[in-house]
This record gives sequence, C-alpha cells and structure tokens, in this order.
Amino acid sequence: MDGRPIGVFDSGVGGLTVLHELLVTLPHEDAVYLGDNARLPYGPRPLAEVRRFALEVGRHLEREGVKLVVVACNSATAAGLPDLQRALEVPVVGVLEPEAHAAALTTRNRRVGLLATEATVASGRYEELVRAHDAGVEVIAVPCPRLVTLIEGPDPFAEETTEAVREVAAPLKEAGVDTVILGCTHYPILRPVFQRVFGRSVTLVFSAEETAREVAETLERKGIANGEDREGSYRFLTTGDPAAFREMGKRFLQLPIRDVEHVTLAAAAPAAA
Repeated sequence: MDGRPIGVFDSGVGGLTVLHELLVTLPHEDAVYLGDNARLPYGPRPLAEVRRFALEVGRHLEREGVKLVVVACNSATAAGLPDLQRALEVPVVGVLEPEAHAAALTTRNRRVGLLATEATVASGRYEELVRAHDAGVEVIAVPCPRLVTLIEGPDPFAEETTEAVREVAAPLKEAGVDTVILGCTHYPILRPVFQRVFGRSVTLVFSAEETAREVAETLERKGIANGEDREGSYRFLTTGDPAAFREMGKRFLQLPIRDVEHVTLAAAAPAAA
C-alpha cells in the first residue's frame, strides 16, 4: 500500500476532465492537480517551449511527493512525454497512447479524424501511435486554435462555439472518417456539440476513461496502489489566479473545489537529448 498522491497536471483546467475520471475510477487514491494557468494556452506555443514547461511542472509535482504523474494535457504529452519519463523518478502516464489505441480499435473504415491544438497536431505523435496499432489507418489531423479559448469563455455553448466546431469538423466529414479523436482535454465539455455536428455514425474518442484505466493498471503493476478501504482526498495548485481557477474548474471537474493554492514554478533543467 502506498499512500502518496497521484499528481495530475495541465496547462489550465481542461485536465480536470481526466482528474474527474481518476477520482471516480480510483476513489481510494489521493490526488494533487496543478494547472499552469499563468501560461495557458500551451497549444499555440513551440514544442520546445511546451516541453520545458512540462518538465517544470513535472518536477514540481515530484517535489510535492507524488507517486505517479499523469500528463492530462495533450499538447504537453505530445511535446514532452519521453523527456518527462526520463527526467522523473516516478512513473509518468500521458493521454495520447490510450486515445490512439482506442481509435485504432474503434475505426471500421480505417479513417480516423483528429481534432487537437496546433502543438499536438504539429508533433505528429497521434499518427505515429495510431499506426503503431494499425499501420493501415489514415489519420486526418485538423488544428483547432479557437476552441480552448471559447470553452473557457463565459458561454462555452454559444453559437460562436458551435460554428467553430462545424468549421473544424468539415474537412473530417468530407474525408469520411468514422472515428474522431477529441485530442484536447478541454473538448469533452463540448461532446454533445461534437456528436450533433458529426452524427451518431461517427464515434468520438477522448482520453479520460482510457487514461484512468492505464493509471489503475500502472499502480497495480508497480505495487503502489493505495488501500481500498478509504476515501481519497484531492487538492489543487495553480500558477494563475486561485479564485478564477476555482470558478472555472467546477465546470470541468463537476465536483466541489474548495481551497486552491498559488504556486511559482522553478525553471527546469535542460531537456534530455
């Protein structure tokens, strides 16, 4: 039995969709979530910069005494997962591999769409991971530069958001995909909008459930799961404004958020070659 918490991080509050699934899948585990809101969004930034940010956040969580780190950010996973796994002493789980695996298994016509941030699309990691499971699958990737800002805006279900979804969905519908990866942890908030735009013939794949399963398996395999005769606790850290995090975070976590602590991150060492 290992009572240390699971560390989870994202560029903002989108990763709370993953934390929610972790909390309901592993209710006996403690968790600490860090949102790097001061530098949100990661998506438009160069991959090298996102990689540096991810290392800074990962090292901070390690100093917090976590036993495993979940990179609940698609951009950070795409840019820096191997570097994090080399740099940290604890296991590190990202959100891309579980989604890619699910998409490769789900598609019937072997045409998979990807909606993600610019950084995630630029990395090409989803294509690599999907084809590692089925080399015959075609991945059509579309960057979505507006969606994160709209989702974190005052009305995520405004007509402007629906129009933005229609815009990014159009090339995927034209390509005839039957499976679409929602490649950003913010996007599940708009799942009903995406499903209406694509229709029921298209299956949407997103990371929360698959990532929670991988975390549970990793804890058991490493022998670091907590005892199941307790209810876990969770706490929140942010590099941004705690009050704003608390208010916005409730939209994504769908559970109470009380205290949020402000933190300042130390600079990361150079990334591993």
